[in-house]
Amino acid sequence: MKSSSLTSRQEAFANAVASGKSQADAYRIAYSTEKSKPETIHSKASALMADGKVSARVAELRKPIAEKVGITLESHLQDLMRLRNMAAKEKQYSAAIAAEIARGKASGVHVEKTEQSINSNQGVLVAAPVMSPEEWAVAAAKQQAELQKGD
Repeated sequence: MKSSSLTSRQEAFANAVASGKSQADAYRIAYSTEKSKPETIHSKASALMADGKVSARVAELRKPIAEKVGITLESHLQDLMRLRNMAAKEKQYSAAIAAEIARGKASGVHVEKTEQSINSNQGVLVAAPVMSPEEWAVAAAKQQAELQKGD
């Protein structure tokens, strides 16, 4: 896919994600977010990454990096299996389990699903965007402050 099919901001976002930035950080790099709430940034970054053209560009940008260092899914899974076996042989079961989970994630077999919700002021559960622990702490502190104002 040619980058010309993306806007300059989409291209900047794709480059940032491909270089290892989180989607939210990539969105902050590519777009003006000074006045945006963290949950808005996360939502928009997620939607942008869900765009087929953008995700294809990210994959395209990552491919030569993986090829350059000689990483393929097969070699990655083999390395993780080797590490798992070594850890199990040494009775390091936590390390063996961690390696096996990493193998599952890399191959798409192990998928972690989480559901996040917060209470609104009306006591209704609403869906919450994926946020970093720091952003959750800020949101929780704001919610606590609002609840204390009502007392």
